[in-house]
Amino acid sequence: MLDKLVAVEARYNHLTELLSSSEVISTPSLLMKYGQEQSNLEPMVTASRRYREVLKQLANAQEMLTDDLDEEMRGMVREEVNSLLAEQEKLEANLRVMLLPKDPNDNKNVIMEIRAGAGGDEAGLFAADLFRMYNYYAQNQGWKTSVLSRNESGIGGFKEIILEVTGNGAYSKLKYESGVHRVQRVPQTESSGRIHTSTATVAVLPEMDEVEVEVDLKDVRIEITRSSGPGGQSVNTTDSAVRLIHVPTGIVISCQDERSQLQNKIRAFNILRARLYDLERQRIESEHGTARRTQVGSGERSEKIRTYNFPQTRVTDHRIGHTSHRLENILTGEISEFIESLTKADEEKKLQQLAITEEIN
Repeated sequence: MLDKLVAVEARYNHLTELLSSSEVISTPSLLMKYGQEQSNLEPMVTASRRYREVLKQLANAQEMLTDDLDEEMRGMVREEVNSLLAEQEKLEANLRVMLLPKDPNDNKNVIMEIRAGAGGDEAGLFAADLFRMYNYYAQNQGWKTSVLSRNESGIGGFKEIILEVTGNGAYSKLKYESGVHRVQRVPQTESSGRIHTSTATVAVLPEMDEVEVEVDLKDVRIEITRSSGPGGQSVNTTDSAVRLIHVPTGIVISCQDERSQLQNKIRAFNILRARLYDLERQRIESEHGTARRTQVGSGERSEKIRTYNFPQTRVTDHRIGHTSHRLENILTGEISEFIESLTKADEEKKLQQLAITEEIN
């Protein structure tokens, strides 16, 4: 571990030199790139420096125990040794987590797709509840959200809604939300008071730029139509709605929420790149067969991940067995307890996998 920490600190120091060079200072893109990398490394470097200092202090204290000390002084040194050993253990645990391979998409923006599943109108209303929940959560994190596409059910719900979440670390937190969300409640559309079960699916995709995922325009059929529905007074009087058909995969994307045809086209291509990246990622992972087994949950859209039970005011995440009875708060965006628990469980699973790999090697 020490060798890895030395390499990390060397990279951090090199970045410091780069950030003070005239070439980088005069190139905003490099300044942002290197500044972000150094910012990401800083917590690890700080912990690493403290870890080395603790090891040094511990060695000195343990050496003092070999000296001819009176009983009172020896007791004080033993107390110092025990305190340093406890801090050493805590720092080592934190550093092991920090040294785990990072998901290269963790700092990316997110394209989130929420679709009504089983349950008719009630499923559409639940999809709208999830949309509001994630919107509130994003606001609490200081992120920005923007609706890219929507298909309303007519009674205040959504058959489908796609939004963009922009903010540092958005994907690192929201990636655990992919899967089937289930609600158990008396529907607004039901007068007999019977509890129904409905579902909605959530897909969380990292946003890709043109360099990362290149789309051959020869593979895309673009259709321009007149917009309808929400979007302003002029939205349904201009040919601004865009429909993309990616012929090789059959992916179809429609965007009409913007008044400008160009803006709708840009948004549609953003969604297309994200979906193409996700398809390729799934293909690679299925070939290697190991990546998903080291994650908490497979991220499959067919996997039931969470239940929202209204009669019991209970929310349960089935992947980690975490339950909260703060349903109302959770639906207003207070989902951090789930995301933090999922992140911790994922880290623990990866550490176990790493330990097994190191033992084999």
